[in-house]
Amino acid sequence: QVQLVESGGGLVQPGGSLRLSCTASGSILSINTMAWYRQAPGKMRELVATVTSSGRTNYADSVKGRFTISRDNAKRTVYLQMNSLKPEDTAVYYCNAIIVRYSDVGASLYWGQGTQVTVSS
Repeated sequence: QVQLVESGGGLVQPGGSLRLSCTASGSILSINTMAWYRQAPGKMRELVATVTSSGRTNYADSVKGRFTISRDNAKRTVYLQMNSLKPEDTAVYYCNAIIVRYSDVGASLYWGQGTQVTVSS
């Protein structure tokens, strides 16, 4: 069984910062691309940022220059450093990862349970 567990969400004032973490556990052979998504109330889930196993990153235009995605392969963890937060960043943030288990022939996509980020004064 593979699990992704997020942490680091909370309430922050506009202009503030938060750092989200997401750690994978289980019988994992390898982890390919890891990503953060978010879903605001009444809206569809949207991609925030991705990072490949080699460290190549990609960002949604709405967060470029403010958010930084990174990963620690030894810890099986992906991070999202969020700076200059705005009220429109309020959402539930989800991580996902493309993972190959020892028992698998191919890779599968796994999701975390989500963590709430609220930006408000």
